[in-house]
Amino acid sequence: MFESLTDRFDAIFTRLRGRGRLTEADVDEALREIRLALLQADVNLRVVRDFVSRVRAELVGMDLSQSLTPGQQVVKVVHDELRTILGGEALRLTYASRPPTVILLAGLQGSGKTTAAGKLASWFKRREGRNPMLVGADLQRPAAVEQLRVLGEQAGVPVFSEASDPVTVAKKGLAEAVRLGRDVLIVDTAGRLSIDAELMDEVRRISDTVEPHYTFLVIDAMTGQDAVSTAEAFHQTLELDGVILTKVDGDARGGAALSVKEVVGRPIVFSSNGEKQADFELFHPDRMADRILGMGDVLTLIEKAEAVADQAQQEEALARLQEGRFTLDDFLEQMQQMKKMGPLAGILGMMPGLPKEVRNADIDDSMLVPIEAIIRSMTPDERQNPSIINGSRRLRIARGSGTSTTEVNSLLERFKQMQTYMRQISTMPGIGRRMARAGAKSSSRKSNKKKRRGR
Repeated sequence: MFESLTDRFDAIFTRLRGRGRLTEADVDEALREIRLALLQADVNLRVVRDFVSRVRAELVGMDLSQSLTPGQQVVKVVHDELRTILGGEALRLTYASRPPTVILLAGLQGSGKTTAAGKLASWFKRREGRNPMLVGADLQRPAAVEQLRVLGEQAGVPVFSEASDPVTVAKKGLAEAVRLGRDVLIVDTAGRLSIDAELMDEVRRISDTVEPHYTFLVIDAMTGQDAVSTAEAFHQTLELDGVILTKVDGDARGGAALSVKEVVGRPIVFSSNGEKQADFELFHPDRMADRILGMGDVLTLIEKAEAVADQAQQEEALARLQEGRFTLDDFLEQMQQMKKMGPLAGILGMMPGLPKEVRNADIDDSMLVPIEAIIRSMTPDERQNPSIINGSRRLRIARGSGTSTTEVNSLLERFKQMQTYMRQISTMPGIGRRMARAGAKSSSRKSNKKKRRGR
C-alpha cells in the first residue's frame, strides 16, 4: 500500500545521508518534498500540515545526537512522527469480566466488513485462544448471512442469524452466546453504498441493544480520504473505539491509514492484507512506520513464522541465523514456511535491508515452483555445499527438475546473494535480541493458551 510513499522517502533520505552537515535550507527542502510526498499519498491536508510543522519544530535548533549523522537524525524524527499519526501504540484488547466480550462491526457496503468479521473471529480463536461466535445482522445485502456462515465454517466458529429484523437478531445472538458459553461475540451489521439516516439509525439501535465493549469501523484502504469522512460520520453516531483497515495489500496510496487517527482520534486496530483468514493482524504503528521508511518489519515477520512453525523449528532456525549458517536446505525450508505466511511480495516488504528493486519487484508465488524443483533435484551434499556443483552436475540437476542450466545457474547466483544477506541480518544490531524477545513472548502466549484450555 505504501510502496510509492516508501520510494519517495527513500529518495529524500538517500540525499540527506550523503551530507555531513545539514543547513536550515537543507531541512526546508527535505520538508517540502516530504509534504509533497504525503499529499500525493492522499493524506489529509490538515494532517500533512501538522506533521510537517512538528517535524520542523523537532529539527530546527536541535542538538544532534552524537551517535547519529544529521541525515539519520531526520529519519529518526520523521519515523517518530509517522508512528504518532498512525496511532502511537497498538491497542491492547481487554476482555469482559462477564463474557461474552461484544464487538460491533460497522461500515459501508463494499468495505469488506463481513470478510473482516470472519477474519476477526479466526484471529481471536487462533491467536488468543478464545471461543468466538458470529452474529449475522446484515439482512439488507443478499447472501450476506450465507457468506458469514461460510466464513464461520472455515474458521470453525458458529454463526447465529434468522429471518427477522437486525435488532432482534443481534439481541437473540447475544443471548445465544451466553447460553453456549462463548466468550467473544462479533456482530456484523448492514452497510449502505453511502451514509444515510436509515443506516445510522439501524446501527445505533443495534449498539444500544447489545452494548458492545468495542465498536470497530471497517474501512477500505482503497477509498483514501473518503474513508476519513466516513469515519467521522460513524464516530458521531457510535463513538468508535477503533478502525479495521481492509485491502491493505492493494495499490492504495495510504492516505486513509495516515489520516484517520489524527482526524477522528481513534486508532487503527487491525489490518487485513490478503484473501486468507490468516492475512489479518493487529496494527502496530511503529512497525508500519518502519515499513513506510523501508526499514522492514522483523517482528511481524517473526510472528507470521511463529504461526506456521513449531517451537523447535523456530529455535533451530534462529540458531542457524545467529551463527551465520545458511544452506540450500535452509532456503528450501524457508520457502515452504513463506508459502504458508502469505503472498511472497508482502513477506519481502517486511525484510529489512532489501534493495529497492528487490522490494518492489513484481513477484508471483508461482515463481517458487521451479526453484523448489531445482533444489529437490540436488544431492544432500550439493545442498549443503553448492560450491561443488560443476558443469555436469548442473546439467543433471536441470534435467531432473525440468528446467535449464541457465535457470540452475541463476538460482545458485541468487542463493549466493541470499547467503550474504542472511549473514548481514544475523549481525544487525538488536535483531537477535528482538527475535529472542519475540520467541519468549510466543512461548508465554502458547503456555497461557494451554492453561486456559486446561481450565
